[in-house]
Amino acid sequence: MFTSNDGTESATTNTLFRAFAMIIFSEIGDKTFLIAAILAMRHPRLVVFAGAFGSLFLMSMLSAAMGHLLPSLIPKQWTQIAAGVLFLVFGSKMMMEGRDMQGGNGKIQEEMREAEEEIETDDAESDMTGVHTPNGHSIPLERIEEGGGSLPTHTRNPAKTTGLAEGARNFCNLVLGPVFVQAFVLTFLGEWGDRSQIATIALGAAHNVYLVTLGTVIGHTCCTALAVLGGRYVSTKISVKHVTLGGATLFLIFGVIYLYDSLAMSAEELPISITSDPVTGI
Repeated sequence: MFTSNDGTESATTNTLFRAFAMIIFSEIGDKTFLIAAILAMRHPRLVVFAGAFGSLFLMSMLSAAMGHLLPSLIPKQWTQIAAGVLFLVFGSKMMMEGRDMQGGNGKIQEEMREAEEEIETDDAESDMTGVHTPNGHSIPLERIEEGGGSLPTHTRNPAKTTGLAEGARNFCNLVLGPVFVQAFVLTFLGEWGDRSQIATIALGAAHNVYLVTLGTVIGHTCCTALAVLGGRYVSTKISVKHVTLGGATLFLIFGVIYLYDSLAMSAEELPISITSDPVTGI
């Protein structure tokens, strides 16, 4: 069984719970959640889940590893303080956002429109990056994958590629499938620099990196599965305001806990040595 740095089962459970709860309250109703939900309505759910989950799994490992490296550069006490401050800042920001929200689902509808626009833009770019034949026509990668389009021999010359990035994406589209690549790329870009990623880095700096990775992966698995299976229905039924306020409360509690732990850690490190004179006893 996994054990935390304190070597106690209670600390292990607390770490897993913090990582899991942080992801749940951060991701439900978020843009990456809605991207997976919209893609699942247009494409096979299993492929969308695999692409989105693969992206979030990679992001979880990278973020937790980045946090794990911080204590080697910064003292453990300061990483605890930084984690506490980050959670307090995020919690305060979420609390203000939640209080300003209306009782309906206006916010999530706006997020959904933005997610749909990103998907449409990515679809348009994917169509433009199809393989071009000498007569000027473009064969979409989906047709090539399905066998609906054939490439002339002279169009397979690597010298005719328009760029390394485009070529890499075309290769991944052909090998993994365009739906998988689209779900992976859009989720990765949407999650990079997001609140949950920064919070994962803070958790990785304060706790066992494997426990943080496991907790965040379980949270992402639940959120992605929920998004793929019935994301649009769920997004119309849940109250984003209540989820945001609940997440804000959780983040504020985490911030207070980490600051308290940092103070307790500094108190333990204070040199307390009392010596007495063997003759006078003073």
